[in-house]
Amino acid sequence: MATAAVATSLWATPYKVLAPMPEDAEGAMAFLINYDTSDKIDSVLVADGAAVFKGEIDEPVPARILVDGARYAQLILEPGSIAIDARSRKAFGSELNDVYNAIGDSVSTIAQAFQTASTDADKEAAYARYQAYMKDQMQQNLDNPIGYLIFIQQAYDMAPAELVAYLDKEPSLKQYKRIAKLVEMNERKAASQPGAKYIDFDINGRKLSDYVGRDGKYLLVDFWASWCGPCIRETAVLKDLYKEYKDKGLEVLGVAVWDEPDATRAAIEKHELPWPCIINAQSVPTDLYGISGIPCIMLIAPDGTILSRDKQDDDLRADVAKYLGDKQ
Repeated sequence: MATAAVATSLWATPYKVLAPMPEDAEGAMAFLINYDTSDKIDSVLVADGAAVFKGEIDEPVPARILVDGARYAQLILEPGSIAIDARSRKAFGSELNDVYNAIGDSVSTIAQAFQTASTDADKEAAYARYQAYMKDQMQQNLDNPIGYLIFIQQAYDMAPAELVAYLDKEPSLKQYKRIAKLVEMNERKAASQPGAKYIDFDINGRKLSDYVGRDGKYLLVDFWASWCGPCIRETAVLKDLYKEYKDKGLEVLGVAVWDEPDATRAAIEKHELPWPCIINAQSVPTDLYGISGIPCIMLIAPDGTILSRDKQDDDLRADVAKYLGDKQ
């Protein structure tokens, strides 16, 4: 082990990250975090309008800057001088960061072509070009964090079997902890699809089982957060469903995840949500159900069977109507 430590230190190379900060961040604590493992790499106080991180690194890693716990910028930490642009919060000045930005610029060009396309055929062609380009860039960068960052964006949309098959084909990606966690999350997602029984959890004495099947009713469970725009927009649909079916055997339960309790309570009051909510659930239910994005809405039958999952808007209305539409 001592020999390995000496060898590692010989390969370590200096880096410097300069991140300009707004005035209200002066004196705040800034953290440089390994994006994949969530390990802290360094921490500094914001002074003179900037957070400046200095150190040595053996190999490039995907990283993130947090300021007082809030996300500030994402970068690839590698040897050399890296500057964070104050407006875009992109990282510049080092080899991999510049390559990653160039990829982003190319994607923006393709996205513009998609948005301005006048026919469905042109839109399909632009999207196919995007898919081919991202696949090519990922393949070219599988030996560095760029390949990982591109893959992780696409992996959340993969079916469990598709993800496993891809990782078997590209085993170098298995070294990343976030991807290993994603595989586990996908397995849990697959195990909680319609037809499966719900999985109970306990948040400070409030259990999901306290609501499932109560008085023989169906339960619509909304996993949400106060900061999530799509979650707030979907509350209009939930209110409609609650109004239409509450006398036909439907209950609604909110479960606040990845959120601060005070922010959750303020959002409940502001948006006048009439149903009960389990607050401060954080990642407990999202880990259990393999939820990677919110809102995630489930319809659970009185016997505890999951009837619908991950549906929104008209698709959600249709699923609720399927089970409660003919009830008096």
